[in-house]
Amino acid sequence: MATKMAITLHVNGTEHEVRVEPRRTLSDALRTDCGLTGTNVGCEHGVCGACTVLMDGVPVRSCLIFAVQAQGHELRTVEGLASDGALHPLQQAFIDNHALQCGFCTSGFLMLSAGTLEQQPDIDDEALREVLSSNLCRCTGYQNILRAVRQVRDAGKEAAR
Repeated sequence: MATKMAITLHVNGTEHEVRVEPRRTLSDALRTDCGLTGTNVGCEHGVCGACTVLMDGVPVRSCLIFAVQAQGHELRTVEGLASDGALHPLQQAFIDNHALQCGFCTSGFLMLSAGTLEQQPDIDDEALREVLSSNLCRCTGYQNILRAVRQVRDAGKEAAR
């Protein structure tokens, strides 16, 4: 049995002091040790994107990162999107545009989209399509997901005027 290490994860503005084996993935630590089950684990190879979270504002595959590597970084999961009981605009746009069906991939798409729009608020359609194609969805056909993210992007552009 490997020795467990005490680490502190900063997730959604809250500190979580956990003891993990050095080989424990961030996705497993978030789900099991922090009780944040919104981050889904699909392929465990970084291909599907269901485990996407933001680390220091950048979308990352949490199944490819060890929890110990996340210490000292700011993490945000899907549980950290809503604020004061109000849905994040992306969450509402996914509902409004029927951008989810089974919902398994949704948290990963939401976090990928949030990180992308925060970094590139005026991302063009071609680049947005390319970014979103990095996550897998077996149900929706992507068009409604793209429509939802465009809606939030375009609302942000209007608000900036």
